[in-house]
Amino acid sequence: MQFTVDHVIRFLERAAALIRDHSIELTELDALIGDADHGANLNRGFTAVLAKLDDLVDEDIGTVLDVTGRTLLSTVGGAAGPLYGTAFRRAGALLAGRRILESAELVAALEAALQGVVERGKVRQGEKTMLDAIAPGVETFRDAIAQGVLLEEAARQALAAVEQGMRATIPMQATKGRAAFLGPRSIGHQDPGATSAYYIACAMVGDVERLMTRSRDVSSAC
Repeated sequence: MQFTVDHVIRFLERAAALIRDHSIELTELDALIGDADHGANLNRGFTAVLAKLDDLVDEDIGTVLDVTGRTLLSTVGGAAGPLYGTAFRRAGALLAGRRILESAELVAALEAALQGVVERGKVRQGEKTMLDAIAPGVETFRDAIAQGVLLEEAARQALAAVEQGMRATIPMQATKGRAAFLGPRSIGHQDPGATSAYYIACAMVGDVERLMTRSRDVSSAC
């Protein structure tokens, strides 16, 4: 199965819609352990991305992802802008000039995005950050594709891993970012960054479903 520029643009549209629809939830989660602006910030950033998509339909996949990353970097405050912005730009750099992707290239792009989060945030799993959701999803998807699992099933397994990683942040004590200042009081709250990562993963799975059905309509995974 092959991914095209159109699939990437539809994924970004779906991600923007999910972030918009869940922006209040994300902000409420952030109010418990952060600055109470995660949902509003991300919604502003993805709205800015949406405004640029019509001008990117004739560009390659790498350019679309790089523009997305640069837009998030310039419009999203807090830690989310640098982390998501770097993730998209790393994937875009790897896919520069590419107009069609195979599954293996998608895996490589996700791994590049993951590494961007690790390096920019100086984070590791278990610190109650978005990495706790992203890393299990990327690893699960990579392993499933390597084992010959069908693309749609591999994507669903990855989404389940992202959701499990997101839920796993609830009992964690934060050791990074503003939440770390709360110490033990951060325990018992789901990390907002891990939650937004879950919704973006939902959009990716929707893109795979669209690819498999050859339809622009997609059944919501979330």
